[in-house]
Amino acid sequence: MIDFSADIENCLRVLKEGGLILYPTDTVWGLGCDATNEAAVEKLYALKQRPSSKQFILLLADERDLMKYITQPDPAVFDYLQTVQKPTTVVYDGVIGIAGSAVAEDGSAAFRIVKEVFCKNLIKRFRKPLVSTSANLSGETTPKLYGDISPAIKAGVDYIVQFRRDDLEVREPSAVVRWNGNGQVTVIRE
Repeated sequence: MIDFSADIENCLRVLKEGGLILYPTDTVWGLGCDATNEAAVEKLYALKQRPSSKQFILLLADERDLMKYITQPDPAVFDYLQTVQKPTTVVYDGVIGIAGSAVAEDGSAAFRIVKEVFCKNLIKRFRKPLVSTSANLSGETTPKLYGDISPAIKAGVDYIVQFRRDDLEVREPSAVVRWNGNGQVTVIRE
């Protein structure tokens, strides 16, 4: 087992202080912060130079965590997620307990339950969802590897995770679907 405990402790300290982290996710390298901290989410929008009308993805460690942040959970979504092959982000209606700027005007937000060991451990220890967005300026190409991340992004965060920096496995962004109230799925990004 790889020891990333120092990275976890440093991330927890920064997240609790409202800071930004650069970290490996179950998909691409991400920029992240406490999804319940309005000031932190605003800092992330500023770093990304991203319009606030474009929401971020929120990461959770377990299915049961989702129940804390949506008003009308549909357990059928978990059956659906068992059928998909790649990491899949789901847009849900009726979001609660999340920073206002991380929630769309219609009250929805996009959540992904992670399986990657570092992210899962970090989120479990933090006990709150993390914002996750690709580690690039808005409109630029998503970096495939840590070495592709721009110096401006690296300089704009409060902590950069050491774990997986030398990983050469190219990972793709998640699929994104909307979970409709009737249990139907609308594919947003494959």
